[in-house]
Amino acid sequence: MVGFKKHGMEDLTQFATELIRRSGEESLSYYGKGERIVKFDEDLITEAELHLTEFFQERLLTDFPEHQVFQNDQENKDYTHDGKRFLWLYDPLDGVANFQAGIPIWGISLALFDNFWPVLGMFYMPATGDFFSARPGQKAFRGNEEIRISPQENINDESLLLTYSRFHQHYRPSFPGKIRNMGCTAAHICYVAMGRAEAAVIANESYQDIAAAWIIIEAAGGKIYKMDGSEFFLGEDMDGQREREHLLVAAPNTYAQIRDCLEKISA
Repeated sequence: MVGFKKHGMEDLTQFATELIRRSGEESLSYYGKGERIVKFDEDLITEAELHLTEFFQERLLTDFPEHQVFQNDQENKDYTHDGKRFLWLYDPLDGVANFQAGIPIWGISLALFDNFWPVLGMFYMPATGDFFSARPGQKAFRGNEEIRISPQENINDESLLLTYSRFHQHYRPSFPGKIRNMGCTAAHICYVAMGRAEAAVIANESYQDIAAAWIIIEAAGGKIYKMDGSEFFLGEDMDGQREREHLLVAAPNTYAQIRDCLEKISA
């Protein structure tokens, strides 16, 4: 990989693009090789995640040794003008059950923050070749094609809502369209960003899990909302803890309609 000495966005974008694609190549050597006699091959997932994380960190250290990598116990909240102002958030595998079983809906997330402001988000699905990217305040892309959220004003029986496992233990949905779980949160968010789905309900995700996808959905015109109607802002609690609230990813003009279709089941 070429050594980049500048901190210009073009350099950083090129570095990130090469790195996430190289990570994808590395991940394919583990893809679909889970032990078939067990429901979930934890050993394979652990080995793959450790290898991909080490691969990422080694290359970041080579090209940008002053840059930081987000950790679950992140506490540094001081602004700076040197290289340490750049913070990378890397999620080596989203959709691990699909990954170990050989189902192609999984991917790798990479986001970059500059003094705690998002500047770049990427999500790459090596098994399908889908590459999503965005910079805040600019356009979102799937490959070289610009993507936008669905333009429809109202949901109907052809609308698609993507959800998480155990969704039906928490909600009595009256959503008029189709409800599906494809097993990968970042992919769900990107499918909403490109207008393939109208909304996605997500749960139990960490700052690191959704950083890149949050940048992409925002650039595509969508939002992530809390169920009380307030907007979710990434970075409110940058402590690595998982988001305890359920979140709804949707277009601003259909958010309220979709939320009204989700009746919470009392505990």
